[in-house]
Amino acid sequence: MFANIGWGEMLVLVIIGLVVLGPERLPGAIRWSTNALRQARDYVSGATKNLRDELGPDFDDLREPLAELQRLRNMGLSPRAALTKHLLDGDDSIFTGKFEKAVDVPPDAPTTKPQTPSGPTPFDTDAT
Repeated sequence: MFANIGWGEMLVLVIIGLVVLGPERLPGAIRWSTNALRQARDYVSGATKNLRDELGPDFDDLREPLAELQRLRNMGLSPRAALTKHLLDGDDSIFTGKFEKAVDVPPDAPTTKPQTPSGPTPFDTDAT
């Protein structure tokens, strides 16, 4: 649960606790916190055990998608990277806005632009 907290962070938390609670109440607060965490952990493990007993083999079927999600998170895939990798075959142009041309045009082919008439736009009085 506290795998990401190092010794430096723990020292900072203890110093903050000393300043906020004082040396008289800090041991009691630490004791209360550890008991609360232990009770929460026991409650979660008991709920998991009850679900496993109730569902039997179906419990493993429920855990497979969660295990896959955890595996993707451990690989460092963000939702965008996972979508790009699995659905778009690594082509992230939909996100970057850098679309490739759909048709291969030879480099010596002339580019044609629509001709715009010079002068005022024709106006038909009978059409209005």
